[in-house]
Amino acid sequence: MKAPAFWDEDNWRSRLVAPFAALYGAISQARLRRPPAGAVDVPVICVGNFTLGGAGKTPTVLFLARHFRSLGERPFVLSRGYGGSLKGPLVVNPAHHHAGEVGDEPSLMAQEVPVVIGADRLATARLAVAQGASLLLMDDGLQNPRLKRDCRLAIVDSVSGIGNARVFPAGPLRAPLGAQFELCDGVLLIGEGPRGAAVALTAAQHGKPVFRGRLVADDAARRLAGLKVLAFCGIGRPEKFRASLSEAGVEIGGFVAFADHHVLAKHEADQLMRRAAAEGLALVTTPKDQARLLGDPYTRQALAGLVNVAGIDLVLDTPDEFIAWLGTSATALKIPLSPSRRAP
Repeated sequence: MKAPAFWDEDNWRSRLVAPFAALYGAISQARLRRPPAGAVDVPVICVGNFTLGGAGKTPTVLFLARHFRSLGERPFVLSRGYGGSLKGPLVVNPAHHHAGEVGDEPSLMAQEVPVVIGADRLATARLAVAQGASLLLMDDGLQNPRLKRDCRLAIVDSVSGIGNARVFPAGPLRAPLGAQFELCDGVLLIGEGPRGAAVALTAAQHGKPVFRGRLVADDAARRLAGLKVLAFCGIGRPEKFRASLSEAGVEIGGFVAFADHHVLAKHEADQLMRRAAAEGLALVTTPKDQARLLGDPYTRQALAGLVNVAGIDLVLDTPDEFIAWLGTSATALKIPLSPSRRAP
């Protein structure tokens, strides 16, 4: 889904649909306040965001998965499997499942950490525990009360913030902001920007701790330094991908942005390949887009070996402070943030 331009400011278009937003907000707020339908016997950490669209949840989930794995935990990720044909609950097998079946983000994350997909978060949690999970990382689901969550972290893109601060469809908020803050334990701001600063101020007013981080080019992107490329992506914030390539020293000869989760049609793939060949550019995309490419027979065959993949990693400004907070927040989780539970 591509966010409409009016979500960025309060204007006549947002006011026109305000009555529908009021109804949606009332329904979503009531849903937020429902008690959980059930719980599991391992800690559940939810990584979500206040708005529709990308904010940096996937890099944050992978950061946490690596951290807890270094402590000897066996984290599993719970995902809806958005965009996939399989309903779940099921454990993603990266050797057999592709993005068209399980969704692009689960397909990507399953290369590194066990992932269970399914719309029923309680069912996916129970399956993960049955598979040996010692800790669950809920990718998205801040507004989903079905599974009891022990720690809830909201990710906010500092450039876009919360847009015009209106609830869908008048704006990007998934529910009234105040109601969402009631069920949030902490906020992680990604990048710099006045809108992020405004969210930080609101978080402080609600007594919520605020942490800061940034998304940086990964090693694969840095290895492309000096290369002139035609970059393409279908992610929530394509400008982040462009900025990370520039930061890595990649020369951008062309940039094509599709809607988030966009699956390339045959003619689109052909156009990219023809343009890259005609202009002498190397093709480059994101790991999430590559996961979708590998899920389609035509693009898998046509683009295999042609596309470079450049990703991003989360870097926290104050990692020790964040880990200390997580440890405090995790007291009820009984997760000692030390090597004392390392697996043998």
